[in-house]
Amino acid sequence: MAHDTFPPTSPLEHVLAFIRVLERGGGGAEIRPFLADSFVLTEAPHLLAPEGSTRMLAAVLAGADQSREVVEDQQFRVQRTTCEGGRVVVEADWSATVLMDLRYWDRGETIRARTSSVFEVSDGVIVSQDSYDCYFR
Repeated sequence: MAHDTFPPTSPLEHVLAFIRVLERGGGGAEIRPFLADSFVLTEAPHLLAPEGSTRMLAAVLAGADQSREVVEDQQFRVQRTTCEGGRVVVEADWSATVLMDLRYWDRGETIRARTSSVFEVSDGVIVSQDSYDCYFR
C-alpha cells in the first residue's frame, strides 16, 4: 500500500495524529493510513485482558470498528512523550463513556486508564505498538 496520503511528518507528529483520530472515534478505515501492512499491536496484561494480547493489522482494524459500539467520547490527555529516531513513547490519561455493560463498568459510566505505549514508526507508518494500560475501577 502506498503511504503517500500524509505530508512528511516526524514520527512523533504521526503518532499524535493517529491518537487524535482514535480520539474522534476513528474506525478501521480512518486509522488504516497510519499503519503498516505488517502492523502488530501487543498489549500487556490488564484488567480487561488479563492474558494480554497480540493482534495483527486486520484484527486491529476490526477492533477499531467494534470499539464504536463499546465506547464513545474518548479522550487522551497526553502527559509526556519521548521520541528517539522512529521510536515514540506516549504516556496518557485515557477516558471514554461506556456504551454497554462491561465487567467492571455499567453503561453510561466513564472508564479511565493510565496508558503508556511504545510505537515504532518506519517509512512514515506505524509498524508496531506495545501498550501498557492500567485501568481504574
